[in-house]
Amino acid sequence: MTVDLDKLFSAISKLKVAVIGDVMLDTYWWGTVDRISPEGPVPVVAVTKKEQRIGGAGNVALNACALGAEVALISVLGNDDEGKQLNEILKSNNIDTSFILSSEERVTTNKIRIIGRNQQMMRLDAEHTDDLKKEEEEKFINQIEKYINEYKPDVIILEDYNKGVLTEAVIKNSIALCNTKNIICAADPKRKNFFAYKNVTLFKPNLKEVKESLHILSEVVNEKMLSAMHQQLKEKLDHSISLVTLSDKGMFYENESGSKIIPSHLRDVADVSGAGDTVIAVASLVYAATKNIDITAQIANIAGGMVCEVVGTAAIDKEKLLEECKHLLTNL
Repeated sequence: MTVDLDKLFSAISKLKVAVIGDVMLDTYWWGTVDRISPEGPVPVVAVTKKEQRIGGAGNVALNACALGAEVALISVLGNDDEGKQLNEILKSNNIDTSFILSSEERVTTNKIRIIGRNQQMMRLDAEHTDDLKKEEEEKFINQIEKYINEYKPDVIILEDYNKGVLTEAVIKNSIALCNTKNIICAADPKRKNFFAYKNVTLFKPNLKEVKESLHILSEVVNEKMLSAMHQQLKEKLDHSISLVTLSDKGMFYENESGSKIIPSHLRDVADVSGAGDTVIAVASLVYAATKNIDITAQIANIAGGMVCEVVGTAAIDKEKLLEECKHLLTNL
């Protein structure tokens, strides 16, 4: 099958997508390290720059927006300074925040990373991880239904970071609504609600998460083992597609038509944080535009590798991705 990549990337920019899940503020304190503290055996970081970025489900939305899609983020933030700052950053990146709820009961997740000599020295997390309370959960589900009914999106992405926004009821209702409305629903799960994503279209865990959830001890990674793993997932989830990231080994997919391991491309890896966000965003949009899981996995695999070359969470560069795909996917 020959793919016109220019036409494909143009089609992606016409899609409507909503990202539902745990959004967070990624704060970076950059500095230099020249000495050890006399107060204890720890490095002294002389801070030279502070930066705030969009993290979690927000980074998925940012990546989808970078590909040119029309993007809404549906989440719950704390009614605090961090929530207000995050809302402003999202708006400045052309992400629709009108369906985000503000909560007096929760704090906005803020992950502060202290970086010296281009390496992370420490991370400080301020967060609330309890599930939404019943009243907030009902309001949140209503927001999702309102968005879907008003905007009729092409794809919904459920991005779970175990911070309590994606409860079992939220997941179940979102997937059911997507299936009723014939909307592609993709999920990037975490351990807590791993098996709550029943009947989802595209299920994208990483290999470690699958092995832990299915209690697989084998260190062997080959197509036979991964296919057996997919069948176990299929029995529990009855989903359409497994798309499993394999770290430096690439990516695996399987659906009713077949399975394949997509090897990774050689990269100068600087930081893997945020790579999963890029993969689920790119995979969801490419699949919505093509309905072809092989092309989807090939392009998502390239995108995930590209963002690993940047320190910290970063959105994919659409033009560079298109250029890389043309260079590496000559067989498509």
